[in-house]
Amino acid sequence: MIFLDAAATTPVRREVLEAMWPYLTGEFGNPSSHHTLGESAARALADARASVAAALGCRPGEVTFTSGGTEADNLAVKGIALARQAADPAVNRVVISAVEHPAVEESARYLERFHGFSVDVVPVDSYGQVTPKALGDVLRPETALVSVMYANNEVGTVQPITELAALARERGIPFHTDAVQAAGWLALDTKALGVDALSISGHKLGAPKGCGVLFVRSRTRTEPLIHGGGQERGRRSGTENVAGAVGLATALALSQARQQDQQARVTALRDNFVSAVLSAVPGAVLTGHPTDRLPSVASFCFPGTSGESVLLELERQGVVCSSGSACAAGSEAPSPVLTALGIPAEVAQTAVRFSFDSYVTAEDLAAAAAAVGSAVTSVRALGAG
Repeated sequence: MIFLDAAATTPVRREVLEAMWPYLTGEFGNPSSHHTLGESAARALADARASVAAALGCRPGEVTFTSGGTEADNLAVKGIALARQAADPAVNRVVISAVEHPAVEESARYLERFHGFSVDVVPVDSYGQVTPKALGDVLRPETALVSVMYANNEVGTVQPITELAALARERGIPFHTDAVQAAGWLALDTKALGVDALSISGHKLGAPKGCGVLFVRSRTRTEPLIHGGGQERGRRSGTENVAGAVGLATALALSQARQQDQQARVTALRDNFVSAVLSAVPGAVLTGHPTDRLPSVASFCFPGTSGESVLLELERQGVVCSSGSACAAGSEAPSPVLTALGIPAEVAQTAVRFSFDSYVTAEDLAAAAAAVGSAVTSVRALGAG
């Protein structure tokens, strides 16, 4: 099997599992407990927090461990917006881009339905990018928060986050970015990026599902969504997932250590794969930005097919990929991300996404490109028949 769906999830790395193992077995204490087992767990949690902070260029106290990227996005969007509204009821607008992950979009819509916020959606260009001008056009004195994802999970387009965050900062508006797909591939120094909040998910990096991180700058107030014992400096109550935090910290450190060496290699492999697919499939369309994109994502539309049919045929030939966001799998509606790029609905429904981890090989991608050509030809022939 050739697995090309790393944007959906990745296997747990051996080094990560080994780092977690003690805190799943003998060192199982609750970090809030005042005895030897609890203190050992508390030290492991503090070490994991410091490791993540070093990777993000922030203070350990600005790192909040969550159950994943979705919770981190929810806490950022709802928590920051509600805190700002509590301080000033006139601040009642949230800005998101037209290509956000559902975790961000649905959080904004929740604020709209239940807390009287208005949601301003910034359009993207045909490559899926938000321009500083487009963002500037929707910012208002009442804007509580801007949330624009760092890199898109469906088409791989990378946003000019530094410029967008600077624009929000000039207006005194907190800026959040969903960096779930960017982690492991792009720079995450929160000071250099200029962001006030940033979300990460462990299982995209080789850590288990169920662990994530939200960075929130210390000056940015956040209303908690989960109340209880006041863990995570009051931002997120509940007994901490010590093993998950250790696993995420280990995976993030490993991925950043490999990043510089692997980025150029995987980018070259991706470009060769794109060229091979476009040559093998007449009429195929690469979606997203041609160069400002993740090294690890290549997404196409194959007019004259059904994306789901192509996926099934590819899996039959031993290639596993997806039609877009795993969080929206099963939906018959065209991808909102692709339609936001101006792609017609009937073409958007032919989309297939290929996403790689840093261990992908040239041989895997050459075999996959050949399988794509065969699969699309077969699906088109069935449709013509």
